[in-house]
Amino acid sequence: MQILRLPEVKRVLGHRADASVYNAIRAGLFTAGVAIGQRARGWPDYEIDAINAARIAGKSDDEIRELVQVLHAKRTELGTV
Repeated sequence: MQILRLPEVKRVLGHRADASVYNAIRAGLFTAGVAIGQRARGWPDYEIDAINAARIAGKSDDEIRELVQVLHAKRTELGTV
């Protein structure tokens, strides 16, 4: 598992601007970043892959919001192993 920084996340998702990613987070359509330093955040690569796969499969925004909730819950499970 890799943690990707914002420039790579934007490249993989096809976004041009940082604001596009942060707007998707606010809308519940993308996971929040994880802290990787005092002022640095990143995203697990498997979360980006899952969200991209859902978009490619034609999932609705509501279905993607549900996926985002599942991915956030999975973080908690990973932390207790």
